[in-house]
Amino acid sequence: MSSVVCVLVRSSFRSHVAKVAHGPNEGLQHDSAANCDTIVTLPTAVLAWRRRRLGPAKLARLDRALAIALGLA
Repeated sequence: MSSVVCVLVRSSFRSHVAKVAHGPNEGLQHDSAANCDTIVTLPTAVLAWRRRRLGPAKLARLDRALAIALGLA
């Protein structure tokens, strides 16, 4: 795989249907949110490391937020 689709993760956020909260349980240093309104494609060569994988429940919330952001739901 030469590239991956990513969403912006920020520590300052407001609750929104296209944002999914993350925090220390997902390997981050503090509470943050994945902003599914900001989607980018990056070459895998620029990714330094993987913090952790999301569990099934959080992944389902992220899938739903992406569908909403893309107008598919």
